[in-house]
Amino acid sequence: MSDPRPLRAGSVRRRTIIAVVALVAVLLIVLSVVVDIALGARLRGQIEERLRDRAAAAASLVGTVDDEDLAERLSDQGLAVRIDSAGGESVVAGPSPEQLRHSPPGPGGPGPAQPSVPTPAASSDVRVVASSVTGDDDLVTLSSTLSDGSTLTLTASAAGVDETLAQVRWIMALASVGVLVLAAVAVTVVVRGTLRPLDQVSEIARSIGAGDRDRRLNPTRSDTEIGRVAAALDDMIDDVTGAEQAARQAETRLRAFLSDAAHELRTPVAGIRAAADTLVRADLDGPEREMLAAHVAREATRASRLVDDLLTMARVDQGLDLTRSDIDLRALVTAEVERAHLVHPSVRVCSVLPDAVVPVRVDAGRIAQVLSNLVENAARATGGRGSIELEVSVTETAAAVAVSDDGPGVAEADRERIFERLVRLDAARAGTGVGLGLPIARGIARAHDGDVRYAPRTGGARFALTLPLRGRYAT
Repeated sequence: MSDPRPLRAGSVRRRTIIAVVALVAVLLIVLSVVVDIALGARLRGQIEERLRDRAAAAASLVGTVDDEDLAERLSDQGLAVRIDSAGGESVVAGPSPEQLRHSPPGPGGPGPAQPSVPTPAASSDVRVVASSVTGDDDLVTLSSTLSDGSTLTLTASAAGVDETLAQVRWIMALASVGVLVLAAVAVTVVVRGTLRPLDQVSEIARSIGAGDRDRRLNPTRSDTEIGRVAAALDDMIDDVTGAEQAARQAETRLRAFLSDAAHELRTPVAGIRAAADTLVRADLDGPEREMLAAHVAREATRASRLVDDLLTMARVDQGLDLTRSDIDLRALVTAEVERAHLVHPSVRVCSVLPDAVVPVRVDAGRIAQVLSNLVENAARATGGRGSIELEVSVTETAAAVAVSDDGPGVAEADRERIFERLVRLDAARAGTGVGLGLPIARGIARAHDGDVRYAPRTGGARFALTLPLRGRYAT
């Protein structure tokens, strides 16, 4: 049954390139965001540090320099300054915060090269006891409380931070585009080289599909992704090739079987037809008519037996419907010996049985048919005048019935071939068998999880039927 879900057959090369480029783009975006946030925080931190330095330096001048002079000195550096003394007086100098918001600081602003407020040799003991920083995207305000109770408020423009970040963003954007282009080119080259073995797999697969069944991929490593695909394809091709060969052999065997079966049926049918024509057209007296009638009956029986064997062989191939029961294997052997005495009175038939019960769970009728086929085969091999022995033996897990005769035996090269259908050896051609007895016997035995095999012996032939024991054998 085929899988109802269709195989997703998108381009691996295109999907890989897009996935890698998209991953690089995401990483570049994340990097840009991290750089933007970190750089912005660092630049604002530098402004805050400069404001704290100026506040500390200004605190050391409180009491030695006039507040207005101090405010002027601080405002010269581009700062908005407000000094609130402990007595409630306020001094304001420099541009207003609104002016700083709309225009960046000039050369005198708080840059890296600007010196801090000069500290005279004699400085006061006033210091900064508390500071707080406020502001927004455009301004940074530091409010410092001094130890004398006054408050110093310094405001600086942060417009330079935005300008620097804007420049960095443009640089990052252009660099990211360049990196993406280079990544796309590099990934395309690498992926093409990596997936080139898949093109080889496709080429060889098409060649094999076109009829070149001998080609194989033979991967150098079978533990990689492409190696596993190639190894699986080689295994599949081997299986398909083996199945094709098996199918051709099966078809050849089937044709030969049908040809042999038709040939076997032709002889009795031809005899029946010739005798029937003679009976119809000729004016025969009693003895001749009875002889022809007996011939018709004999050939009809032969044809019927062949048809029955063919049907049994077909059932064996399809799987026998067995009716199993627990029986004593010795009883089946004894019954077969008695039947052989009646059917072949000139053949000496004997049995060798153990004293204890041999329990097996089998279809009694089918196993009796196997024994009958083996005995009939032995009787034909002896020419109807020899001796046959049926011996029952038991091992820990199986029971066996060996059917031996004193006939000519079977050549070593034919000991497996005789189990093929419609195969008859030269020594048995004088009999009435058609070469289905042994294949039927083996098929029935294997349906019982047993087997029938040729057991070599000196003088004559021996065929052994083995069956699994039912329970434990009591010795």
